[in-house]
Formats: sequence, C-alpha cells, structure tokens
Amino acid sequence: MLQYDTGAAQPRESVAPGSTMNRTLMGLLAIIPLTAAAACSTSKSSTPLSPEVAGPIPGVEISAPKTLEPSSGVKIAVDQQPLTLLAENAGTTGVRPLSYAFQIAADAAFTNIVFSRDGITPGDGGRTSVRLADRLAPEHSYFWRVRAQDGANTGPFSAAAGFDVFTPIVIEPPELVSPGVNQVDTPLRPTFVVNNAVRSGPVGAVTYLFELSDTNTFANKVFQEVAEQANQTGVTPGSDLGYATVYYWHVRAFDSRTLGPWSPTRAFQTMLQPIAPPPPAGGGGGGGGNWENCGSTPGYDLVACVHAAVNPSRTVEGAFEVTKRVAWLLRGSGAGLLIKNGGENIVSWRGYSFAAGRICYPDGHIWKVLSDVPGTNGPSWQDNDFVDRSLYVPAIDPR
Repeated sequence: MLQYDTGAAQPRESVAPGSTMNRTLMGLLAIIPLTAAAACSTSKSSTPLSPEVAGPIPGVEISAPKTLEPSSGVKIAVDQQPLTLLAENAGTTGVRPLSYAFQIAADAAFTNIVFSRDGITPGDGGRTSVRLADRLAPEHSYFWRVRAQDGANTGPFSAAAGFDVFTPIVIEPPELVSPGVNQVDTPLRPTFVVNNAVRSGPVGAVTYLFELSDTNTFANKVFQEVAEQANQTGVTPGSDLGYATVYYWHVRAFDSRTLGPWSPTRAFQTMLQPIAPPPPAGGGGGGGGNWENCGSTPGYDLVACVHAAVNPSRTVEGAFEVTKRVAWLLRGSGAGLLIKNGGENIVSWRGYSFAAGRICYPDGHIWKVLSDVPGTNGPSWQDNDFVDRSLYVPAIDPR
C-alpha cells in the first residue's frame, strides 16, 4: 500500500509491523550500538597499566638514572672491548614498569650518536647494563648517558660520563749485547750496547736509561739517558771505571707516556791494573825529553813529541812504545788501542794483540800515528777511517 506525505513530491512505502522488512530493520538497529562500542574500544585508555594508555600520565615523575661504568675520565684499552655500560636504576612515582634507553656519542653535545639502544629491561639489584656488539674505534673520546621511560612518561637523561678508548703502548725490555755475560778483563771505559726494544702501539720517540752499579741492588749507581739509535743503542762512560771491579748494569726503554720494564741485570769485571812494562827493546830509551809533558792535543805535534822522547827502535815493539803512550796522553778524548788479531805489525800485550802503529776511538775511528812500521817508525797523524767499534780498547797506562 502506498502513502503520501503532505507536501511530499514522492510516495513512500509503509512497513507493516510484522513484515519481513520490519524484522530486518530492527536487526540492523540492534547491531548499531555494538558497532559503535567496538569503535570506541580502539581509542586511548585512561587505565595506567593499559598498553594504550593516554600519556603522559599526570603526576608521574621518573628520576634520572646514574652512570656507573665506565665512569667519567676512565681510559679503556681497545682490547678490553666490546664495552658494557652499567647504570643505577631510576625511580618512578608511577605504576608502569620502566625500560631504559642508552646512548653513546663522539661529542659532549650528543650530536654525533655512535650507539643507541632502547627498550632495555631493568636488571637485578637496582642496576641495568647493556653490552655493545662491536668495538668502538680507538684513539677517540666518547660520552654516554641513559634515561628511563614507561611508555607514557619519559624521564631525564643522566649526567653524561666521558671516557677514552686507546691502543695500549707496549715496550719490551731491551736485549743486552755488550759487555758480555760475566765478561772479564773488560776495558775501563766499555761501550754499553743493547738491541733496541721491541714495541707495539702508538709509541713516541724512545729513550734508553742505562744504569751501572758496583752492587746488584743498584744502591750506588750512575746512570745516563740516551736517545734511541738505529737498530742498536750504545753509550760509553765519560770516565774510567775502577780496575779489577765487578759491575752490574741494566737498561730500560721509555717514551713520553710509557715506561718499559728493566732488562735482566748483567755483570762484568774490569781489567787488572797493568804493571809497568820493561824499557823498550833496542835503540830506545828516554830520548831527549819526558813524553808525559807532550800535552793532550791530538795531532802530529803530539806524536812527534812522544816519538822524540821515546826514540823508538825500528821494530814493531819499538813502534808500539810510541803508540801506547800517545793513546794514554789522549785518553781524555776517548783514545785507546786497536785490537788486531791477524796480519802484520802486531804486538801482544796485556792479553790482547794490538796494532803497533794505530790508535782507536770508541766509535771505531782509527788514526795512524807511525809510518813505515817497522821501517823508520816515523811520527805520523793520518786518518785511517773506521773499524768495528768492538776492536776498541781504552788506553792503558804504559808506565
């Protein structure tokens, strides 16, 4: 049946109360409140423990955690990584559980974040930690901080703690070369030589500390610092040691930041005091003056003075009487004698075989002080280049 509204231009159909259409409409109306209720359930809740809590929750305060390890100013070796950050837990006035967010930055303003992790569950005993998966780059300073949050409220960051990551410097003890172990008949001015120390890490300029003592406790000692030389480092004392004395020595290496360990201690004994030699063989003797008054200035004039005073025979032995006196007068500048174990013009004296006509310095620099040995044994002062410095023997008193 069609009915018309007053003033309506279109007809509408009435629905009988018990018709099928009426039942359908009533079912739809019954569903509408349920749908609206379902829609309301997806909105934020005001229940504090609800996952969909509307936040932040008024009145809830979360305190700042406290950074514990690494503490501010600590230095961490690169091989002591990966790093673990440890913080003292925060407090909260709310009922929601806390989680923690950790950050590490390469600057104090935290504009360059190098590590960040949040959602960290609180640890036991009032402390929470997180371990990094990778190492931080060495030779850098870092800063770290942490804060707590409950999903609705976020607490303040802790005060930042700064630390450094560095590559450790390792300097091994030097290896002692000479004098040898328990060496006897050692010259009074031996050259102490070590193989340079093995090292690793960013080592700076290396210096060696040589210590020498007449006791193995080093209660009485002299020492000298020497800058590292190529491959081996050595030093010669500036004055004579005592005759027939046992000495002990050891060495350590260091740079501006790291002091290396001492080497093992080594002992040696100096030479016996020489006995005055007999007068020179043949033709020689006192000459026209006293050789001890010839001075101590290196050069031809000194050699000529000694030569005139000694007036040596034209033999190898006669030449050596001049040579050892010249060396003795020049001992203050380090002059000594030259060991020569083979060849011509050799004189055996005080347990060594010496070159008859040459003197030697600690660095192996040799000078020819007599020409035409054993021909004329004339005075000379001629640079003869360098030899192995181990062939050097300090001057021995010829008197």
